[in-house]
Amino acid sequence: MNIEMNTSIETVTDWRDYLALTKPRIVMLIVFTVIVGMFLSTPSWPGAAVLVFGTFGIGMAASSAAVFNHVLDARVDIRMMRTRGRPLPQGKLTEKSALAFASLLCVISMTILWFLVNPLTTMLTFGSLIGYAVVYTVFLKHATPQNIVIGGAAGAAPPVLGWTAVTGEIHSSALLLFLIIFLWTPPHFWALAIARKEEYAKVGIPMLPVTHGEAYTRINILLYTILLVLITMVPYLTGMSGLIYLSAALILDVVYLNYSVRMWRDTDDLELPMKSFRFSISYLGLLFSALLIDHYFLFQINV
Repeated sequence: MNIEMNTSIETVTDWRDYLALTKPRIVMLIVFTVIVGMFLSTPSWPGAAVLVFGTFGIGMAASSAAVFNHVLDARVDIRMMRTRGRPLPQGKLTEKSALAFASLLCVISMTILWFLVNPLTTMLTFGSLIGYAVVYTVFLKHATPQNIVIGGAAGAAPPVLGWTAVTGEIHSSALLLFLIIFLWTPPHFWALAIARKEEYAKVGIPMLPVTHGEAYTRINILLYTILLVLITMVPYLTGMSGLIYLSAALILDVVYLNYSVRMWRDTDDLELPMKSFRFSISYLGLLFSALLIDHYFLFQINV
């Protein structure tokens, strides 16, 4: 009886550890932007097959990239308070088993996308996986304080992948969605980098606050937030979206810009960077939700 119970507990623990390697919260946000890209790509409804297989395939690829990231960062993660509780630093899983898991996810995702979606989406998804798991994690992250800016291209790809999954082509509107996430990434992550500045310095990762100081980072956060605010107006100005999106974007932009201005002015509030970081996650989710709701409201009117 005890042996059976222990085996059962161990199996559940292993399953949760493997799940943790995939960074499920981040992948959920990625998958959501993929789905938004899919729905925005058509005036009606995407097919059920592309929704299921496209979402599943791209989501598995994102999970694979996350696991590769865990493996490649394991020796750094064990030295940082924010990441030392992850499965690999804790010794709950071996790097060999994690690599096998990541490779399996990669192969399955590419197979699904190639045979059940389309080759363009497969190639773009694979490029994003390599961009994040290898180019960013292995090289950029440790080479330049602009790592987040350059590496942000891989993280901004999901809505484009969703768009190409449905249409088989890259559209200017899809690139606009890409640009929104691309400009959102630096102020989002640099806020976290300020809050974890000492940890990044300890492990020798040249995040912007470490190499150029907090004051320089805060002004860059503000400048990127201003650029983000401007680019979020473009979907309305180009007719891609309507008043529902514009209203939501204006409210979200005002709140986010307020966070960035306060971070620039008030350097004594040590909790403000993390508050900004947390809001930025909600900001992106709500902004893309507004795009989706507005799109189908306009669709119903046109019908």
